[in-house]
Amino acid sequence: MKRSEMARLASRALEYYEKAHIVLTQEEKNNIEVADFGLGMAEQVGLQLLTYINTPRVCAKEMVLFPGQTCPEHRHVETEGMPGKEETFRCRYGEVYLYVDGQGAREDIAGALPPSPVTVFHEIRLGPGEQYTILPGTKHWFQAGKSGAVISEFSTHSTDETDVFTDTAIVRMPEIEND
Repeated sequence: MKRSEMARLASRALEYYEKAHIVLTQEEKNNIEVADFGLGMAEQVGLQLLTYINTPRVCAKEMVLFPGQTCPEHRHVETEGMPGKEETFRCRYGEVYLYVDGQGAREDIAGALPPSPVTVFHEIRLGPGEQYTILPGTKHWFQAGKSGAVISEFSTHSTDETDVFTDTAIVRMPEIEND
């Protein structure tokens, strides 16, 4: 991803944090991560996030999804003898379509199928103030509704670099190119 594109998407994410009335320091604004997952289509498959804290025990993040943007299907696996991440998503703004292991059919989902492969279709819809906890090892993907979404994540220690994605072409940690 080009540095200018990353800066543009991070700046756009700030508009969503403001809509959700989430106050950020200047340092936090400067540290918004843009994940394009190495697919080159960040507006469709991507995620903008800010990590407040990530200690050996806890993690807290704020995530932004633009309208229809999808975070691809993945799961948090055991790493170095530690169980995979357990995370609670709390919607702060907009609507989130969360898909997890369980009953559900591809043809019945409210969201749109993303350009990256997905295999789970048990749908949980989250509106502002609603939350859902995802247990370690649970396959999941999520997508913003038509207004975009802001999601707070509260979890155990995060090791994003060890996430296992259904789409084997995905590269979790962004590669930034100068313009």
